[in-house]
Amino acid sequence: MSQLLKEIKQTKPFSSLEEEVFLNLQRTAYALRQSSNEVLKEQNLSGQQYNVLRILRGAGEKGLASSQISDRLVTKDSDITRLLERLKKRDLIKTARAEEDRRVKVSKITKKGLDLLKRLDNPIQDKNKNLLGHLGEDLLQQLNALLVLARKGK
Repeated sequence: MSQLLKEIKQTKPFSSLEEEVFLNLQRTAYALRQSSNEVLKEQNLSGQQYNVLRILRGAGEKGLASSQISDRLVTKDSDITRLLERLKKRDLIKTARAEEDRRVKVSKITKKGLDLLKRLDNPIQDKNKNLLGHLGEDLLQQLNALLVLARKGK
């Protein structure tokens, strides 16, 4: 009996290895996300909001349009506008019309947003190391490569 079958208390075998791997990925992603969410919850942030702040920190002073932020999200959010509004209400980001195209709103991270990320950087890195560090560099490199291949879906 596979480890996943035991964990989810399923008595019937999976219909295929692909099904088992897919469900194993889902379960693992959930467990990893829950651990990070503990840190983010203390700052009243969702994983999506944290991701947006990281994206905007990386964008620098130029900021990004909503569509550009959406394209860079690790997990897509269909309502990027509402997500940005929540961050704006907390003064973690600011928005302005783009100079070259007044129809486009550009979002930029504020000092308050940068300070929040700075406080979160080490705790999040520590969580990641605690969750995955036991695999070692070679296995992490292999896992990373396998996940990239899996997303290609060939």
